[in-house]
Amino acid sequence: MTHARQHVIQVVAHRGASEDAPEHTLAAYTKAIEDGADALECDVRLTADGHLVCVHDRRINRTSNGRGAVSALELADLAALDFGSWKTGEAYKGRDEDPDWEHRPEDREATSVLTLERLLGLVSDAGRRVELAIETKHPTRWAGQVEERLLVLLKRFGLDAPATAEESQVRVMSFSARSLHRVRAASPTLPTVHLTQFVSPRLRDGRLPPGVRIAGPSIRIVRNHPLYVERLKQAGHQVHVWTVNEPEDVDLCVGLGVDAIITNRPRAVLDQLGR
Repeated sequence: MTHARQHVIQVVAHRGASEDAPEHTLAAYTKAIEDGADALECDVRLTADGHLVCVHDRRINRTSNGRGAVSALELADLAALDFGSWKTGEAYKGRDEDPDWEHRPEDREATSVLTLERLLGLVSDAGRRVELAIETKHPTRWAGQVEERLLVLLKRFGLDAPATAEESQVRVMSFSARSLHRVRAASPTLPTVHLTQFVSPRLRDGRLPPGVRIAGPSIRIVRNHPLYVERLKQAGHQVHVWTVNEPEDVDLCVGLGVDAIITNRPRAVLDQLGR
């Protein structure tokens, strides 16, 4: 298969280089940048004391040595926990190779809870353009406060109001159309991505919620309904597909002309794309 094509697909590191390092940690994002990822993807949740942290699940039980809901814990509570050791041992049984990342309890910053502020700092210090795809998680007890705090933080880094959507280094993603509406109402030029796990009959023709210009279908949708991608492209939308880890799925996305591949394996996907 040749990849000599004008259309360059953006490779987005899903929760960082999360196949090799613990998801949503500084270690995972540092590795993704070193691996050459074009963009980083993260999920954000609001702590009880109003800090945005990069955690996927509503509760921290799976990815840390603690328990409880993110929204009920303060940042200091989360900072005392280990978000790295779960990724060793059992997680690697049956793999052909050892992971590139090694858990070192003494290196706490690499595997402690990651605030969005710290991740924004990492991106700004990357030495090259690295984009950030931020997913707001809903439903949550904090509702619209998530988007409010997010935009305040982006403003601090000068990223909340790009001149045009094309120039923006940040985009906001969500399964919640209401969340995306809040973002667009406050910052019309900030790109938004509507994530979907299944194609609803109402949107099957390629329409997206008002004002949204980027579709975020799952790889399962793309496999089962490749014509849906065509309809989205015909409607003038970009298509960012998650989570694409298998080589045959990368080939499928290339063949369909998607705009971004969100993957746990950014280096492997870049290699497959000849980059």
